Amino acid sequence: MDQIKIFVVDDESSVRISLSDDLKDLGFIVYDYGNPLEALIDLTKLNPDLIFSDIRMPELNGIDFLKEIKKISPNTFVVMMTGFSSVNTAVEAVKSGAYDYISKPLNIEEIKIIIKQISGIISLKYDYQRIIEQSSENYNLDNIIGSSIETQNLKEAIKMVSSSDTTILIQGETGIGKELVSNVIHYSSNRRDKPLIKLSCAILSKEIFESELFGHDKGAFTGAVKDKKGRFELANNGTLFLDDIDDIPFELQVKLLRVLEENEFEKVGGEKTIKVNVRIIAATKKDLRKLVEEGKFREDLYYRLNVFPIKISPLREHKIDIKELFWFFLKKLVNLNNFRIQDGVFEILEQYNWPGNIRELKHLVERLVILSSGTEIKVSHLPQEIMNFNNHALPDFQESLSLDGYLNEVEKNILTTTLAKTAGNKSKAAEILKIPYSTLRTKLEKYGL
Repeated sequence: MDQIKIFVVDDESSVRISLSDDLKDLGFIVYDYGNPLEALIDLTKLNPDLIFSDIRMPELNGIDFLKEIKKISPNTFVVMMTGFSSVNTAVEAVKSGAYDYISKPLNIEEIKIIIKQISGIISLKYDYQRIIEQSSENYNLDNIIGSSIETQNLKEAIKMVSSSDTTILIQGETGIGKELVSNVIHYSSNRRDKPLIKLSCAILSKEIFESELFGHDKGAFTGAVKDKKGRFELANNGTLFLDDIDDIPFELQVKLLRVLEENEFEKVGGEKTIKVNVRIIAATKKDLRKLVEEGKFREDLYYRLNVFPIKISPLREHKIDIKELFWFFLKKLVNLNNFRIQDGVFEILEQYNWPGNIRELKHLVERLVILSSGTEIKVSHLPQEIMNFNNHALPDFQESLSLDGYLNEVEKNILTTTLAKTAGNKSKAAEILKIPYSTLRTKLEKYGL
């Protein structure tokens, strides 16, 4: 389980700083905020496990702050703090989703007990999630969703490579599903019953990365109080997934190359050579060939990794899959019986460019389910950035089009978007566009809408 991340939110600086320092001393990752609105902005980005919040703040009272947290991140634990202790406030906080309620002045021992309880719950969730994830039933080709030619080609590539031990390089933008593809390949291979070990190259310093990859002997460096196995050793006879391989420190690339070529290595501070049998799946969000040309990535390592390249297309290039992906994610969250999607929702989603790709779509579905109250997702539930994009989106200019043809495409785009926003209500659409209803009907007939 990753280190627990905590927000401390209190307009009283002395309380906020004191509690933050105490929590940091206990080894937690802590962010403190004097303004709850700033904390809400960072909530999705930083994804805290636990929030300690004052109950009375000038910008937003604690109860309303709590409700906003639960809308955005329902799994985040919230503990309310107050110098105005009352049973009624405590009951209201718990009813609104608070885990617990503590009074000022704060007692650090009481706080440690609460955190221990929450840590236990979080640990159980992580363990359960790990059990679910380590199952080939959840990682087969049926989980690669979409009927587009891009998705079908991806599935064919996975089928071809799964039966071999070939090194694979997966290339694609952030949020495109590179890790999912690595899971499907592993669980479709002859190594499916052996370990699948993962390591992100993006978050580690040179020293930590070397220890994580190869392990270390006791006393190898300050803090190495016992022997540690590295990811290569843990993945023996299985698969090692190296995510963000483009971020591997340059000076360690030659060491990685040696393991790939000779299937052996030494731990940091160790002399014994360890033999391993590991299949490598690497993933990159960048063009490694370009990094080689810039002198930032070893050419010999590039060729050693690029044995079987798989390039995953961004979602904007296969928007035909959006509806299928949407229903796939939705089915995991709600009972689809008696659940509705308002007319116009998919039309708007298919015009958006999805910079965050499939991950962005998945998170959007989760958000829309919360806003829908479990009954119907409406156009009005869509976030402003998607609506704004559709308001300003223009079709790609094609050289084969005349100016009139291009303007017709723009007009058709505007009509389609407006009808989607009004759920097909033509009278409302005419009102928004500030044109007579008869003119709207003529234009719709012109474009076959």
